[in-house]
Amino acid sequence: MSALICGSMAFDTIMVFQDQFKNHILPEQVHILNVSFLVPEMRRNFGGCAGNIAFNLRMLEGDGLPMGTVGSDFGPYAAWMDALSIPRSALREIPRAFTAQAYITTDQDDNQITAFHPGAMNFAHECRVSDVTGVKIGMVSPDGRQGMIEHAQQFAEAGIPFIFDPGQGMPMFDGDDLNRFAAQATWLAFNDYEAKLMQERTGKSPERLAREAEAVIVTRGGEGSIIYTRGGTIDIPLAPAHQLVDPTGCGDAYRGGLLYGLQNGLDWEVTGRIASLMGAIKIEHAGTQNHGIERADFDARFKETFGFSF
Repeated sequence: MSALICGSMAFDTIMVFQDQFKNHILPEQVHILNVSFLVPEMRRNFGGCAGNIAFNLRMLEGDGLPMGTVGSDFGPYAAWMDALSIPRSALREIPRAFTAQAYITTDQDDNQITAFHPGAMNFAHECRVSDVTGVKIGMVSPDGRQGMIEHAQQFAEAGIPFIFDPGQGMPMFDGDDLNRFAAQATWLAFNDYEAKLMQERTGKSPERLAREAEAVIVTRGGEGSIIYTRGGTIDIPLAPAHQLVDPTGCGDAYRGGLLYGLQNGLDWEVTGRIASLMGAIKIEHAGTQNHGIERADFDARFKETFGFSF
């Protein structure tokens, strides 16, 4: 198995508030905040960072294996993975826990309020990189704190190149932790807010981090993304979406594209564009694993969007 994707496996309950949060939150009263949002639209999806990234990599016909911990309620998700031929051999069930659960409310400005129950994710450290053979590339994405620490160390000790992608897990780590991750990782991936937080906590800009890692990838929402390397910066344009439906999971779709490019030895100009297009395809659909495209159609859309084939 080429890519080992360490991270959360979760159920996402996604609710859509058909208004703007700002119209119902009084800034001067946030110290006594008590709000209720009517959400007539709700759906339950399969999610979690490792699951989402593996799903997107599989769509590109890449070779990936999610590694994480799940609860006794994982059955429907397991059946979904089997139907998609996404392997489950690196998942470990924690019988006394629920699978991680995210409750996400999105407003009409694409702002989100999320409540997250980690459940089985707290036991992520019980999975070990050494339990899997044939790993060529790795990824440490948001997961239990100790799991992220140990998996990064295990990749580094095994000499396996990996992406460190802290995502929503960033608040769990101080500057020393983040500097250690940066020293261990081969590549770093952030959104623009996380990159600023990384700089605040470590004192290192993306340009500075790119002198330690091989590359630092920073996504910027509607402004595309920037890849910082030792040789300079590469601007990756935004791939236009046919419609803007749901931003949840776009970062994971982008990261699936990154892994595909790295697995196949593609340069950053191409890899970044594959990742960008994956994000565009995702945002056109509600949920994190409800989009799909045949590989031939993806290739055709890539050429139409960027003017060349890879």
